[in-house]
Amino acid sequence: MTAETRPWFYLAVGAAFVALVFVLKPILTPFAMAALLAYIGDPLVDWLERCRLTRTLAVTGVFCILFILLVTLAFFLIPKLEQQVAALVHQLPKYLTWVQGNLIPHLAESFDLDPEAFGVEAIRALVVEHWQRAGGFAVIMLSDLTRSGAAIASWLANLVLVPVVTFYLLRDWDGLVGKVHALLPRNIAPTIDVVAKECDAVLGEFFRGQLLVMLALAIFYWLGLWLVGLELALLIGLTAGLVSFVPYLGFFVGIFAALVAAFFQFDALWPLFSVGVVFGIGQLLEGMLLTPWLVGDRIGLHPVAVIFAVLAGGQLFGLFGVLLALPIAAVIVVILRHLHDRYVESELYDAE
Repeated sequence: MTAETRPWFYLAVGAAFVALVFVLKPILTPFAMAALLAYIGDPLVDWLERCRLTRTLAVTGVFCILFILLVTLAFFLIPKLEQQVAALVHQLPKYLTWVQGNLIPHLAESFDLDPEAFGVEAIRALVVEHWQRAGGFAVIMLSDLTRSGAAIASWLANLVLVPVVTFYLLRDWDGLVGKVHALLPRNIAPTIDVVAKECDAVLGEFFRGQLLVMLALAIFYWLGLWLVGLELALLIGLTAGLVSFVPYLGFFVGIFAALVAAFFQFDALWPLFSVGVVFGIGQLLEGMLLTPWLVGDRIGLHPVAVIFAVLAGGQLFGLFGVLLALPIAAVIVVILRHLHDRYVESELYDAE
């Protein structure tokens, strides 16, 4: 292979890889989730290895700890979430009645619109007809799955596949990384090592830090809204925390949902003010304490770039794309940073 043809070879290999990912995207989601979990858990397994445990025993210990935590959370959260989802669906007809009787006429008069064009009455009638089914959303989900053999088979396969693949990836992680490194062309291996180490530092800091930020915000919003007396505190708090990986999305989603819920639950203004205080303090904690302390600014992604990356990943590859959008964007930022440094040091930059 000559120096002239080498770039075209790498370009062809990259294009073939992207095409293969696009073709296999329906089955890649559990593998992507397993890879992310293995990447996040690898430092803990390495630490246990330094404590004189074998790699397999360390991975087994991590899995046991995670299993106990997940089972405990499931027993605690699922019944409470089920109650709050049922309460939310039960209240929806009242929300829609208010929208139909107050908001829609005002909008129709202000913008000269046909009230029937909003279709709120049909939605309200549908909710009133079926709200009783919301008393057990876990049962409904399972019953819907059982109607389709393919759906339940796929669900069960993913449920089993993700932990199994995660276990083997965690156990063999260092060996897999070493084999990939051994395949690199020797002339570019040092450069790739530098870029890979920087990518690892950025991704590790982002993933582990962002997960802690999401957890901290979910707990804070839940407790804050619970102190306000909001019936849907747990549901809204968890939702706001989980979507906070997109800058400001958790804040806007959470405060909007909480204000609407408080407006219909209370006949006073102070709860609305209290909701605003809770989310204002949460935003200050995220911006001034949690994100700088737990995540830092090494990822270097502008909030608009984060939103674009998530939306583009979802549009191109669905859930698989959403899972990998930010990691890929972070790696691209690191690569562009190195290309920029090379460009500044090159003759092209100082060409006269």
